[in-house]
Amino acid sequence: MKVTIENKKGLYKDLKVFIDKEMMNSYMEKKYEEIKGTIVLKGFRPGKVPKEILKRQFGKAIFQEVLDKVLKDTTIKVLEENKIKPAGQPKVDLKTFGEDKDLEYIISVTELPKVEIKPLDDIEVDQYIVKIDPGETDKRIKQIAQNQPNFKDVPAETKAIEGDLIIFDYKATVDDKDFKGNEGKNVQLTLGKDLFLRGFDKQLIGAKKDDEKIVDATLPENFPVKELANKKAKFTCKIINIKNREEVIVNDEFAKNLGAKDLNDLKFLISNQINDEYKNSLYQLSKKKILDEIEKLKVGEIPENLIEEEVKILSEGMTDEAIKKDKNILQETAKKRIKVGLILNEFGEQNSIRVTEQEIQSEIQKQLKMMPGQEKMVIDFYQKNPSAIASLRGSVYEDKIIEKVMEKAKVNKKEISQDQAEKILKGSHNHDHDHDHDHDHDHDHSHNHEDDNKKNLEVKKNIKTKAQAEKKPLKKTTKIKSSADKIKKVSKK
Repeated sequence: MKVTIENKKGLYKDLKVFIDKEMMNSYMEKKYEEIKGTIVLKGFRPGKVPKEILKRQFGKAIFQEVLDKVLKDTTIKVLEENKIKPAGQPKVDLKTFGEDKDLEYIISVTELPKVEIKPLDDIEVDQYIVKIDPGETDKRIKQIAQNQPNFKDVPAETKAIEGDLIIFDYKATVDDKDFKGNEGKNVQLTLGKDLFLRGFDKQLIGAKKDDEKIVDATLPENFPVKELANKKAKFTCKIINIKNREEVIVNDEFAKNLGAKDLNDLKFLISNQINDEYKNSLYQLSKKKILDEIEKLKVGEIPENLIEEEVKILSEGMTDEAIKKDKNILQETAKKRIKVGLILNEFGEQNSIRVTEQEIQSEIQKQLKMMPGQEKMVIDFYQKNPSAIASLRGSVYEDKIIEKVMEKAKVNKKEISQDQAEKILKGSHNHDHDHDHDHDHDHDHSHNHEDDNKKNLEVKKNIKTKAQAEKKPLKKTTKIKSSADKIKKVSKK
């Protein structure tokens, strides 16, 4: 095999590949030997069909299969031997080919630019240690207690008041007619929350056990029986029981119900939880600082095909008019994101950073814990969406790179109070908000610390973190597959 580089221009180059017919014939012979034992033809024993017969009947198909394999294998080898990292799919243009002929073709490839990562060692990062106020822990436990109401039965003659839990059966009619789904048994409502139908709760205030109350309410717009949507309905409610809200006492028993050993253990666990929330949020600030510093680094020419691909990702869901209006912003943002991706990926490769299957499974387990009761849906989502696994792998890979950058960075450790942490986070949040007005499509890796504790994943749409859901994740533009699938044949002349 002979390789010559032609038409070299910046990152764009053509490589002419020549493989003589003797080599091609050896590939063909090997293929004939491979299939001989699998072909069954009338009049011949298995494995004894003469090559001339095989050639006459299957020659064209065999040659096409051999040609495809040779093109894929040699293209990958040529790129690897010439240390070329392609930015996208190399294109293959056949010049000479055929049975018992030399093979000559051109690989047209756009190369990834060279990236200098040495400046990453000089990045300075603030690392915060937050002192948790014991009063904040008590406050959090009190909030948990308030969100876990305890109800007790009341005497039969007691009238229901706002905040009470009322249990009832009902039967509803529209224009004095029954309809599908018009009955309910043992329905529970906390009066005053208005969670059933608008204005329904307050009509039950004053009811007593065993009372029968008529409640008028409008069926919702999304009612399953479409012709009844927004119609007025009459609910005949039979009151089964009324319960008063009882204040939850914060004690060892309460702590045990939450899975702690006792109240002191619960305080320790909650204190750690609060600390982790601040730690995670402040880590996001450090990560953002690193990404901002990386954006300032210089990278050579960025291939146009990568910019076009990134612009497509950034403009998903936008109208043609909006894309045209924001064309310059989209292109500049795309360049920044590609540049950051190239630098991070080069750093990852030079530091031999890899993502293991165990790390992927660990990340999925974290998401399962965040969605109690919906574990099967999460697992099904990943099993049916290989692209979601790839996206998750990319996120884990990026986090591992950032952690490694932090290890090498100049770290300024600072011990701060909760108030100071809140001010830092609030200041960053306001800065990001203002920044987004100017760079609406720019990436944003920061998020409020309260969201870390409340995050929930919307599996039906996609499984993403808040930062990924709000902004498109940083594309791993330099993670080019070195597989045959990345090679595109453009012509046969």
